[in-house]
Amino acid sequence: MLGAIVGDIVGSIYEWHNIKTKEFPLFKDSCFFTDDTVMTIAVAEGLMNGGKSDDFIDAMKKYGRMYPDAGYGGRFSGWILSDDRRPYDSFGNGSAMRVSPCACLMDCGYYARTGQLPKYGRMEALICTSVTHNHPEGLRGALATADAIFLCRYYFGGHHADNEAPIDSDPAECRRRVKEHVEKVYGYDLSKTLDEIRPKYRFNETCQQTVPQAITAFLESTDFEDAIRNAISLGGDSDTLAAITGSIAEAAYGIPEWIKEKAISYLDEPLKAVLGRWENMIIPE
Repeated sequence: MLGAIVGDIVGSIYEWHNIKTKEFPLFKDSCFFTDDTVMTIAVAEGLMNGGKSDDFIDAMKKYGRMYPDAGYGGRFSGWILSDDRRPYDSFGNGSAMRVSPCACLMDCGYYARTGQLPKYGRMEALICTSVTHNHPEGLRGALATADAIFLCRYYFGGHHADNEAPIDSDPAECRRRVKEHVEKVYGYDLSKTLDEIRPKYRFNETCQQTVPQAITAFLESTDFEDAIRNAISLGGDSDTLAAITGSIAEAAYGIPEWIKEKAISYLDEPLKAVLGRWENMIIPE
């Protein structure tokens, strides 16, 4: 979850001023949190309040109205401010940038025992997405992101089935298995390298043109900071790209303490309070 917030804050100043390089200061005084952070926090609160559709709707509308100028898309902003609680068939990348708290709930032990992706956490990812982004592409982007986060927790965390050896000592193999799963289950083309994507990549708010690129930024990374730099270097919807990449990279590598502390310093007290409650609820594996 914090990985998404870090990516959002780092990418905030590049969304409308893209850079095509990995060489830049990670944080600037002009950085700020955007709707990506606000809605990630809202999903976490929705989970803590029960994880049902109404819990997510209430939390999203609550925080959306608390932070009306955070940079929401037009349709989502209208939904926040209205009394309408119905979804509106969106396939925007907002579904993927906010889903990371759900992936934190997925049980690695269950996957090791059964070989089946856990329903708990994954079902919540489906529910929190469906309240607005109920288009098949919106759902695909969110679930692909949630699965990538979960599988990073699993493989990089040293979890394994009884008949397998752990592979956490081989990061390249961990990343390969994540890539294989996303391509097989969700049909995303992850064959292009960042160097192939970067020259022609432009701003795009859809899941179809954000999630594969964000996952690729993780797949080519060596650590958390490198993953964030990869995402920003693509250009495009920089804060959301980096939020999605950051949520996956956190699950794989963790976040350096100095980056955590710096990112949290950009948050106000209400957001810090939810983040604190969330971290107290999640028991480290």
